[in-house]
Amino acid sequence: MTRKILVTSALPYANGPIHLGHLVEYIQTDIWVRFQKLQGNECYYVCADDAHGTPIMLKAREQGITPEELIERFGTEHQADFAAFLIEFDNYYTTHSAENRHFATLIYERLRDAGHIERREITQAFDPQMNMFLPDRYIKGTCPRCAASDQYGDNCEVCGASYSPGELKDPVSVLSGVRPVERTSEHFFFRLQDFESMLREWANPAHTQEEVANKLKEWFDEGLKSWDISRDAPYFGFEIPDAPNKYFYVWLDAPIGYMASFKNLCDRTGLDFDTFWLPGSEAELYHFIGKDIVYFHALFWPAMLEGAGFRKPTRLFAHGFLTVNGQKMSKSRGTFITARTYLHHLNPEYLRYYFAAKLGSGVHDLDLNLEDFAQRVNADLVGKLVNIASRCAGFIEKRFAGRLSATLAAPALYRKFTAQGAQIAELYEKREYGRVVRQVMALSDEANQYIDQQKPWLLAKQADQADQVQMICTMGINLFRLLTAYLKPILPRMAQRAEAFLNLPAQNWDDASRPLLDHTINAFTPLMTRVDKADIERMIEQSQETLTQGGISAMTGPSAATSFTLEPIAEPIDYEQFARIDLRIARITEARLVDGAERLLRLSLDLGGERRMVFAGLKTAYDPADLEGRLTVVVANLKPRKMRFGVSEGMLLAAGPGGKELWLLEPDAGAQPGMRVR
Repeated sequence: MTRKILVTSALPYANGPIHLGHLVEYIQTDIWVRFQKLQGNECYYVCADDAHGTPIMLKAREQGITPEELIERFGTEHQADFAAFLIEFDNYYTTHSAENRHFATLIYERLRDAGHIERREITQAFDPQMNMFLPDRYIKGTCPRCAASDQYGDNCEVCGASYSPGELKDPVSVLSGVRPVERTSEHFFFRLQDFESMLREWANPAHTQEEVANKLKEWFDEGLKSWDISRDAPYFGFEIPDAPNKYFYVWLDAPIGYMASFKNLCDRTGLDFDTFWLPGSEAELYHFIGKDIVYFHALFWPAMLEGAGFRKPTRLFAHGFLTVNGQKMSKSRGTFITARTYLHHLNPEYLRYYFAAKLGSGVHDLDLNLEDFAQRVNADLVGKLVNIASRCAGFIEKRFAGRLSATLAAPALYRKFTAQGAQIAELYEKREYGRVVRQVMALSDEANQYIDQQKPWLLAKQADQADQVQMICTMGINLFRLLTAYLKPILPRMAQRAEAFLNLPAQNWDDASRPLLDHTINAFTPLMTRVDKADIERMIEQSQETLTQGGISAMTGPSAATSFTLEPIAEPIDYEQFARIDLRIARITEARLVDGAERLLRLSLDLGGERRMVFAGLKTAYDPADLEGRLTVVVANLKPRKMRFGVSEGMLLAAGPGGKELWLLEPDAGAQPGMRVR
């Protein structure tokens, strides 16, 4: 039975370029959508630029253009980048549209009329220097829940708590650095707590991943609160219909952009919008999102839909963040790589394949190790997969005029390969792309072993073995065809080129299960070339040059601020006090999670033969396995401190604004454990 499926990715913010971190989500989604279409399902993939909010207003003002001009420019750039990475939307739109205004107003009015919207005066942060009220993300301070410093005004990146800006401790304006003053203003609130029972029932592993469901339980235990959905002028967005100079908060109309983009598609193609969005619909609705916006998609969004009379999502698929070479993307190291910079140097299908090889159905972070990236692409795609075709095609072309034999040399082996199609399809459905890649590469090894065993290059020297050579190479070509079909959702362009080589029309999932026999193929040309490490180096160099030239504009979105305020410098100390600090090189020999601790890791250190145990607040920034073996700097003469989890025998040195942006100090090459830092 054909399924009706609507798929979305989170909307990229229209004030900066697409970078490799964003592409994790869009490549992941595109692979799943392509698989569904190859299965014959009626599947639509829609997205849009998130085009509202204070960051866009301020960036346009800074550049001396209108917000409309800014979002149009970035919208064009985003679509070009996505297309270059073979991400195939059925519709790509903008939230600054008539359709989005219609649905935002409709949903708001239905919620208001049903009693789910309340008005009340609030005391709000106001920047006296900029003469404007400050959005939540333009205030930073100390989290009122876990006391983490340098957190935004709406939620904490360390403990995940959500709160109002007024609850933040020691707040400062991100725009001017001054302490905000308090002013009152009437705001509009969506009563999220009205939907608690529905959300508790809906927010389970049937609709989310288990990790997300567990996080939602924590938020339920904290208690749901009304959500401020309005912002004061000046603001770029949609004005609330019954409130002059009041605007819908960007996070209200951003997810509604999914509906607006699909409505735009429906109006252009004749699709029935209601079939996909009304309660009781048999159509399936899936949202692919980053783990940092789960709160909005797993609580606010289904509650808004329920209250306005629309259907809720079938499932949410959250994913983790991207690191490069085990660390956060860094402009100074050249690993903050934009999509366009990558495309100047490397094949986009390299990245699609590498991401797929690392992706699973969980919410884990993904690391782009550039050395492993080159080795994996070269070994798997060139050394294994394409090698099958290149080893067989020459014999077929030169000795048999491109004609495949009428029978297979090893039908049992072919049946073994086709039998795995159902399991590979199930893995695609479950988004276990890494397992897909491993299984296909195992089959590629087996196909190459078959050719090695049969040795057609030796048989070709014997005149009476021509038929056997033709059958063996026909077998190899058919195994190659199957494997490229299995990878078609990941490598669509390579699959298309393989189809051209095989002299075939575009293939669906089941087409390759029937062997290609007594058929003429075209001359073989290389389908994939090796990754040149020099191209990777040039890509990194260009990324660093772009930083130097001021050409990087970080995508901020409604869930990120454009800058951070440095903490004030502490009271001066004299030289004698400083000289008493004994800084030593230490090697981290073991790193473990600490049960019951939100931020701590337990580290075993080697200080040149002396062993220490230190508790360090690095959990939000590092995976424990990535720390083992590293050299770092430790305050060696700090008095042991008794903690709830044990005794900490020193302190590691790190820098950064905090939360996920925290970097251990690492010595240069040649340093040894126990050395004193001078």
